[in-house]
Amino acid sequence: MKNIIINQKAERDELMSRPYQPRYTKYNFDELLANPLIKLITGPRRVGKSVFALLMLQGKNFAYLNFDDNLLLESWNEDLVMAMLDTVYPNYEYLLLDEIQNLPGWDMWISKLYRRGRNIIITGSNAKMLSSEMATVLTGRYLQIEMLPFSLEETLKWRDITINTIGDTAKSISIIDDYMRNGGYPETIKSREITQSYLSTLFDSILLKDVAKRHKVRNTNDLYNLATYLLSNFCNPISSNDLAEELGLSSVTTTQKYCQYLTEPYLFFYLPRFNNKLKLMKKAPNKVYVVDNGFVQSTAFNTSENLGRLLENQIFIELLRRGYITGQTLFYYKTRNDKEIDFVTRKDSHVTQLIQVCYDLSSEKTKKRELDALVEAAEELNCSKLLIITNKSSAKINWKGKNVDIVPVNLF
Repeated sequence: MKNIIINQKAERDELMSRPYQPRYTKYNFDELLANPLIKLITGPRRVGKSVFALLMLQGKNFAYLNFDDNLLLESWNEDLVMAMLDTVYPNYEYLLLDEIQNLPGWDMWISKLYRRGRNIIITGSNAKMLSSEMATVLTGRYLQIEMLPFSLEETLKWRDITINTIGDTAKSISIIDDYMRNGGYPETIKSREITQSYLSTLFDSILLKDVAKRHKVRNTNDLYNLATYLLSNFCNPISSNDLAEELGLSSVTTTQKYCQYLTEPYLFFYLPRFNNKLKLMKKAPNKVYVVDNGFVQSTAFNTSENLGRLLENQIFIELLRRGYITGQTLFYYKTRNDKEIDFVTRKDSHVTQLIQVCYDLSSEKTKKRELDALVEAAEELNCSKLLIITNKSSAKINWKGKNVDIVPVNLF
């Protein structure tokens, strides 16, 4: 066990020696570390959770365990591990536990450490397992920090461009377009030539390690077919009945179960249709979104580029990044005349904003369609804050007595 922990310390030190692009965060690292609550950092695989934790702990005396290590899991002995940590990391102040969900019974162990006064930072890639078990065993004892792939603003900064100085230069236009098509996974931003192979491999790994293995799914072909189908139909409404029939899955119940599994590693998200009546909301199909546009380009079967849907998916993930929660503060909407609004935001019982996403608004026909839908929905939902996000158009207009802001994606 001592050798395992020493080897992991060497890996930790090597990771700490690398240069990193700092992530934008609303949190102050010193304030977080001073807080005795458990710091839970969640998000999809490979978005930089460990790096975020390491940057938080830079210059601090902290111990480290990585539970993506089979040697550690196979040799696990709680008392021996704690003794060896004291030996390898004398007088450590903080304990970083990476990908903790891989350890059976981790929640009870963490609870015990917390009661003993340990200052703990946890990372994990399984949303349901972490949130449900933390809520059950550690209610009121943790702070959750959710991470997603790099935002457009972070990607621009990586390339030494700020939102304030972006302009219409060929470089900035190229980066904005590239981000929409290839997403914001850190490893791919600096090496776009590896994007397809990297994300295709990551997609398969998530399905096999985080879904099939964890849930003991025997028919991995059905799971893979469902995942690639959802990926190819991103931004579209889906229903379990239609999916089961289309893909020839064994039952609607199995389909629903697989769909839920695919949300746990932050791979897919489902957006419900807004309705003041909860029963009707649950009956309506959900729209499906994917955590990063790069997965669409690398894995999905698409016969066209679907720039409009890529932009819509990008905006959806940005809304999540800003703290909106699907089914609570974020929805889509269909008017009585079946006109669709991409995003409805809500606070308490009030609708606060209606958002349409349209890649190219230059056609008068397209412009009229988007504006008419917004105005119709605004009247039905009693909302006056109306927005259209485009690839590059910008304007403030009045349409049928309603003020509408049109902004390019880089200013959203």
